[in-house]
Amino acid sequence: MPQHQPTLMEPVLSYNNSTNNGNGNSDYDIISWFEDVSQNAGFVQTQLLFQILKQNYGVEYLKKWLGSYNILEMDACALESLFSSVVPLASHADFEPFIQRIADGDTAPLLTQQPITTLSLSSGTTEGRQKFVPFTRHSAQTTLQIFTLAAAYRSRIYPIRQGGRILEFIYSSNRFKTKGGLTVGTATTHYYASEEFNIKQHKTKSFTCSPQEVISGGDYKQSTYCHLLLGLFFSDQVEFITSAFIYSMVQAFTTFEELWREICNDIRDGTLSSRIKSPKMRKAVLDIISPNPNLAAKLEDACKGLEVVDWFGLIPKLWPNAKYVYSIMTGSMQPYLKKLRHYANGLPLVSADYGSTESWIGVNVDPSLPPEDVTFAVVPTFSYFEFIPLHRNEKNFSSGGDDFIEDKPIPLSQIKVGQEYEVVLTTFTGLYRCRLGDVVEVAGFHNGTPKLNFVCRRKLILTINIDKNTEKDLQLVVERGSHILNMTSRGELVDFTSYADVSKQPGHYVIYWEIKGEVEDKILGACCNEMDKSFADHGYVVSRKTNSIGPLELCVLESGTFKKILDSFIANGAALSQFKTPRCTNNHVLLKILNTCTTKKFRSTAYNSSMEQ
Repeated sequence: MPQHQPTLMEPVLSYNNSTNNGNGNSDYDIISWFEDVSQNAGFVQTQLLFQILKQNYGVEYLKKWLGSYNILEMDACALESLFSSVVPLASHADFEPFIQRIADGDTAPLLTQQPITTLSLSSGTTEGRQKFVPFTRHSAQTTLQIFTLAAAYRSRIYPIRQGGRILEFIYSSNRFKTKGGLTVGTATTHYYASEEFNIKQHKTKSFTCSPQEVISGGDYKQSTYCHLLLGLFFSDQVEFITSAFIYSMVQAFTTFEELWREICNDIRDGTLSSRIKSPKMRKAVLDIISPNPNLAAKLEDACKGLEVVDWFGLIPKLWPNAKYVYSIMTGSMQPYLKKLRHYANGLPLVSADYGSTESWIGVNVDPSLPPEDVTFAVVPTFSYFEFIPLHRNEKNFSSGGDDFIEDKPIPLSQIKVGQEYEVVLTTFTGLYRCRLGDVVEVAGFHNGTPKLNFVCRRKLILTINIDKNTEKDLQLVVERGSHILNMTSRGELVDFTSYADVSKQPGHYVIYWEIKGEVEDKILGACCNEMDKSFADHGYVVSRKTNSIGPLELCVLESGTFKKILDSFIANGAALSQFKTPRCTNNHVLLKILNTCTTKKFRSTAYNSSMEQ
């Protein structure tokens, strides 16, 4: 046992007492705390699990496996060993019956001893169905911790002025009550409404441009307009620009291309467009802005120049003092990096931290790295982490569709550099050995805690028989196809998704593209062929050659299709802050939108010669 035993949560929660007076003291406080807990990560994890299980001793979910043990009298190491040997790995489906009972008003200690009064909604973009996840004060506190810790690391490389502004494209969704009276909303909605969100602004001495009435307005189009308007009204004060996912930011700047004249008029006259219908939002914005003809004229000149260069460098041109752009840029967000780099023109893109609706996981301690190379140092106080070693299942092509062979889960202290793992969580909020479905690779260590590189979601998104393709495989294929688009035409890929169509035999992959600009049919046909032959999975190649999978189909969508998909999700309770375009879908509502909006179809001829042999 180490001589020095780091405390788990308390130092950072009491961090509220320190102030950032410009000399970096508070940054040092939180970074020194993290250096301490990361140095002793294995010990901290053992103690944390002990704390979680003691706190939730006797809950119904755990009774089946731990009910016959007096865990309160066990030491932490013995309890860790017992827990991993008798409590089984679980998926979200194992917790759903308990969470539903809580939502319906059952107040018995089912998952936690503390009452759960709030539930988070997952985005539902992956499976087309939103899941309930318990949300507690601990969830808000860890969010404050990771935001404060990440800000401290960023300020070492990109120091910002005290009292500056942040242009934050953040959105709350409406919250509602369950049958049992619990409050339900997205995790971001709960956080933006929490005391911790206000604490973060005061501690970092940087304030969002938009008031709460804009963030929680409930209509993302009205909120986006006001975010842009206020962001430009305070343009000289904006220190950095951020959103939860870069999708929201790209969406906002695409909207700005259409609405800039209207926004400039509002800045000139101190007015607010009639498109803002919400009385609370109107009042809040009009209380802030005032007529500024000089700023409006300056912005109009800049926008006229930007229009000529297709809005290249929009961000540094309109926000000259912005030091960087900050958002989640990994995983399913990577396809939007090209567009964001176009807007940023060399301004640093800093990837935000790694987490899920269930728990925060890791912090970006190297903010100068480009998003493609970013790693996340696991914060060992957030949850108890286990890792399932994964080995690529490349030889056995008829093994039932799984893409990995698994080993037994191991604790954080035993993981190795270069190995891929699936993340497993045990949380303070009542999830025990819950498989997250995320595949990560260990890139190195920060002291004694691993630095993870996010690889992909575990779930195979495209599979018909022995073929196995993940989201990352699809992204690489689309990149290859869209490279032809970029090289041979003025077209630009706006967004994409896919579908494994097995309605007729043989089944085949359908890839949907929304394109900006006019592109000749022969170029689109070449893009379709390039994608078909770019799937490297052996099961796919063999199946195409034997025609047990049919030719890939490229469907070209009308302009605005993915906005319709976004609107459909938001109509079902999702928030723009958490929206992720599903890279593959079986959702009938989405497929109806996609197929209705398809304007052209192309079928690959890439394998024609091999089929004739």
